[in-house]
Amino acid sequence: MAYKLLIDGQLTEGAATLDVIDPATGRVFETCARADEAQLDAAVAAAKAAFPIWAARPHAERRACLEKLADAMEARQEEFCNLLTREQGKPTPQAQFEIGGSIAALRYFGAQELPLEMIRETAAEKILEQRTPLGVIAAITPWNFPVILLMLKLAPALAIGNTMVAKPAPSTPLTTALLGELAADILPPGVLNIIIDANDLGAALTNHADVDKVSFTGSTATGKRVMASAAGTLKRLTLELGGNDAAIILDDADVKAVARPVFDAAMINAGQVCLAVKRVYAPRAMMDDLCAEFARLGAAAVVDDGLNQGAQVGPLQNRQQYEKVLELIDDAKMQGTVVVGGERLGREGYFIAPTVIRDLPEDARLVREEQFGPVFPVLAYDSLDEVIDRANDSEFGLGGTIWTSNPERGLEVAMRIQSGTVWVNKHLDMPFDIPFGGAKQSGIGREQGLDGMKEFTQAKIINVARLPLPA
Repeated sequence: MAYKLLIDGQLTEGAATLDVIDPATGRVFETCARADEAQLDAAVAAAKAAFPIWAARPHAERRACLEKLADAMEARQEEFCNLLTREQGKPTPQAQFEIGGSIAALRYFGAQELPLEMIRETAAEKILEQRTPLGVIAAITPWNFPVILLMLKLAPALAIGNTMVAKPAPSTPLTTALLGELAADILPPGVLNIIIDANDLGAALTNHADVDKVSFTGSTATGKRVMASAAGTLKRLTLELGGNDAAIILDDADVKAVARPVFDAAMINAGQVCLAVKRVYAPRAMMDDLCAEFARLGAAAVVDDGLNQGAQVGPLQNRQQYEKVLELIDDAKMQGTVVVGGERLGREGYFIAPTVIRDLPEDARLVREEQFGPVFPVLAYDSLDEVIDRANDSEFGLGGTIWTSNPERGLEVAMRIQSGTVWVNKHLDMPFDIPFGGAKQSGIGREQGLDGMKEFTQAKIINVARLPLPA
């Protein structure tokens, strides 16, 4: 099929085309439309023109549109899942989870409202807070979860009355283009516009005078550039950025009980998750037994094309990331001890064996940097205060996990961790009604929950005095 741009309700050929690579083969498997700056400007203009009409519609009508979009996605769910695996690489069950979650997000956030909130009412005054939509939202999404991360921006923003220009990552544009095909028949023209580029239109979008907010998910380095670009017009910003999440295993944990969930928390989506476990801290006395379990799990993991039945770990999504992770592994192998893996697989595509490395110094790149791949270090500690200090000694602060047989003790440790989210004895549990976001250089603002919805609004305080009646 032809994968096109969506501008002002029309599926549109690009000024050029863009090749899309299947990461399981490293070869081009599809092409799609690629926009130029004039098409970007047309998309922003369409969103701006559509905004007052869309914002004025009753919430029930906006919700009905989002419900129809969810229905249309559900009717083509298998097509979305297969396409997602082809362009992103994740195993089919993980693609099914992402697409199912995206449909659910449309329904959930479409149903939410932000009514007038009474702050105080007395005989003398009435003070209320009104939340109004901002206008045109630029949604810039990454290649690791191209559909669900768009939905966590699109669904709340449109439900509240904003319009949107969405720009997917150039290496995973097809599922977003397929969404545009559905939206063209369901949403009013201009409400959702989809622009695909080759990483050359980002600045033009983020500094555009008619864009009112940028909602960006991606690396911290790119997030800094987005923030600088938006500064000229003081755009509202939500930045969901990188992480170097620590998993702290306490000395009362059962090694066999925690090894599997910790390993899975590091390897989901081939480790390409901002909230994945990126480094594991374990009591020194537990290291040998824990690493033996990790070695068993890593050797047993099925690394394969995500479309193949039984695949558990897919390829890295793109060659640049593949080469970066291999470089980090090679650096770590010179300083530490390989527990399992440590090699690229001898086949086409961007496959790396699940890798665990121990005995690294704290300043090793694999400990300090966000690897974003199927590799993690295991680091020994001797005291609780020490490991908390080491976990917090990072420019990142997105998430973290605590593993213990005593949840109350886990809660006490979690309260000392400097990050936006901490789980105890679980990982990546993210209900739609619970906000998330980063501390330090892991981001600004919140997504999901009412807090996340409010990020797409302007707060207005209305302060009313009750005048005395005339005599």
